[in-house]
Amino acid sequence: MNAKVHELLNQQINKELYSAYLYLDFSNYFKARGLDGFANWYMIQAQEERDHAMLFYTYLQNENMPVTLESIDKPDKLLDSDMNVLRHGLEHEKLVTSLINDIYEAAYSARDFRTMQFLDWFVKEQGEEETKANDLISKMELFGSDPKGLYMLNQELAARVYSAPSLVL
Repeated sequence: MNAKVHELLNQQINKELYSAYLYLDFSNYFKARGLDGFANWYMIQAQEERDHAMLFYTYLQNENMPVTLESIDKPDKLLDSDMNVLRHGLEHEKLVTSLINDIYEAAYSARDFRTMQFLDWFVKEQGEEETKANDLISKMELFGSDPKGLYMLNQELAARVYSAPSLVL
């Protein structure tokens, strides 16, 4: 495996684990506000991010490449309003998309077709993640200022259940 591709894949493990930390922080924020549905939504996001980290980890191991685990940064987003948290979520998903794209570009340059195929799932996943984050912001803009609307949106988010990724390595 190309050294740059290996380095970026290894770094992505840390980025995905940071994402899990960030979404746990978001979940804590909403739990403290009494919005258990929002807390649930972000708890599931955190679970997904941990799974993503493990997919990168397993991929590197399957390719007989060493994995180096680094420190995970503490989340540093200012969580001062419900809408601000949601916007931070979208901003973060866009960042992760750019990181996946950088790895894909490095794999393409190195003609590492196996890694490109592995990353195809993440490219699709990031499109879905950005759409979900955008949809949540749109719903909050429509209903969030109305207590009954916020209650119903919270109930909708409480119904979300976790499902593990279907990527086969």
